[in-house]
Amino acid sequence: MITAHQLEVRAGARLLMADVDFRVAPGDKVGLVGRNGAGKTTLTKILAGEALPASGKVLRTGEVGYLPQDPRTGDPEVLARDRILSARGLDDVVRKLRAAETEMGSDDPEVRERAMRRYSRADAELHAGGGYAAESEAARIAHSLGIEDRLLGQPLKTLSGGQRRRVELARILFSGADTLLLDEPTNHLDADSIVWLREFLRSHQGGLVVISHDTALLDATVTRVLHLDANRAEIDVYNMGWKAYLQQRETDEKRRKRERVNAESKAKVLTDQANKMRAKATKAQAAQSMLKRAEKLMSGVEGERKADRVARIAFPAPAPCGKTPLTAAELSKSYGSLEVFTDVDLAIDRGSRVVILGLNGAGKTTLLRILGGVDRPDTGQVLPGHGLKLGYYAQEHETLDVERTVLENLHAAAPQLTDTEARSVLGSFLFSGDDAHKPAKVLSGGEKTRLALAILVVSSANVLLLDEPTNNLDPASREEVLAAIREYAGAIILVTHDEGAVHALQPDRVLILPDGVEDLWTEDYADLVSLA
Repeated sequence: MITAHQLEVRAGARLLMADVDFRVAPGDKVGLVGRNGAGKTTLTKILAGEALPASGKVLRTGEVGYLPQDPRTGDPEVLARDRILSARGLDDVVRKLRAAETEMGSDDPEVRERAMRRYSRADAELHAGGGYAAESEAARIAHSLGIEDRLLGQPLKTLSGGQRRRVELARILFSGADTLLLDEPTNHLDADSIVWLREFLRSHQGGLVVISHDTALLDATVTRVLHLDANRAEIDVYNMGWKAYLQQRETDEKRRKRERVNAESKAKVLTDQANKMRAKATKAQAAQSMLKRAEKLMSGVEGERKADRVARIAFPAPAPCGKTPLTAAELSKSYGSLEVFTDVDLAIDRGSRVVILGLNGAGKTTLLRILGGVDRPDTGQVLPGHGLKLGYYAQEHETLDVERTVLENLHAAAPQLTDTEARSVLGSFLFSGDDAHKPAKVLSGGEKTRLALAILVVSSANVLLLDEPTNNLDPASREEVLAAIREYAGAIILVTHDEGAVHALQPDRVLILPDGVEDLWTEDYADLVSLA
């Protein structure tokens, strides 16, 4: 159970929310919603004990399982399977068992005897933690989240960002925590995994707080909604499911508007009458009383809520370039003995629009990193054509320097901008005032997405590499990105699970990984997008 009492939450000097009180009891399924930058991720970190509020306190009872948006945790040398098992402390036990099994095959009787004793102790520990059934449960959760058996035996460092996030989600779900705090849990999941996750969360007996822009997930799971209103620095609590919440919000907005119109009408009558009476000294006191009544009428009603601000996104006019600004020939990549893809050839002409499809782990992100010059291929080469200017949007925001501020990151990408010009760009992406001086490492996933997109906007790129550009965005911001993709005149290579992004791209070609098969785009491929 989690109880928040009189919380005040700030991002630097900016007040996000004040005097917040709520409780998450066993069985509560809470959807935490609000526009990007409203403070959802910050509040979740505070609830998890990963950050402190400006004032107030959070009380926790029972175990809390927290999935952040960017879960780069754990020793990169640890196997994925052991990382999941560590949620119940079983990773060390399994390692002891495997080591004892090896030594039990020794030709030395003393070594075999010691190994048998160690095996017996480790086996007792394993049964105390749920036995072999727990191992099976962990494997079942991993498989349901699209983590293949071969990946479970690999070190975390060999996995893509999406694979590591799924491992961390599996770890949290396997932990048996009393309360789950999940920040965008469907990112990097395919359609089947999302369906399974909905059912898992719906049947979870403990508490749940989930941040998600997946409305189907919210509709299927939540029983309460906390709406963070960035305009009023308040939280509105709705003790109802998702569809009822949407209807109630619409009803509340209409009621507020009616009350405001009625109050304005009555206040105007009083004000007009007071203005007429003020000219006469004998009626000045009565006029003043009427004006006070008008002010009281207006103060007693809530104004219409301001529309949430949305970043205005337009990708840059591409710099001039030759006919084929980017070519890749015979690319291959492996991690140890694991072959990711081989013999990938790709020629990107001016204005080309290519979507890359493939199951999770097929190497989509790895290929973009190679094309963007972040990673090197094992074989083959990437050849820049005349005038090539790349813009790379990385799904894990690796292109951001988290130790630099928002403003410093933008200046690093576009040093020709004056401070005033840079601030103007950042302002259009909702980074105003002191926000420009925040370190990138404290930004939420949505804010990092906006900063990375701002960097693209000032890049003059003629080839964009976009890796899941709509992740972590609220619906209005997502529509801005889709519009930018539609209108961009340069070449785009896109990796996405978002069918809307593919429709906006209107691709002319598709590249299927890991086989590297290239084909002309047809709508027959559209069904693969959410599965890939």
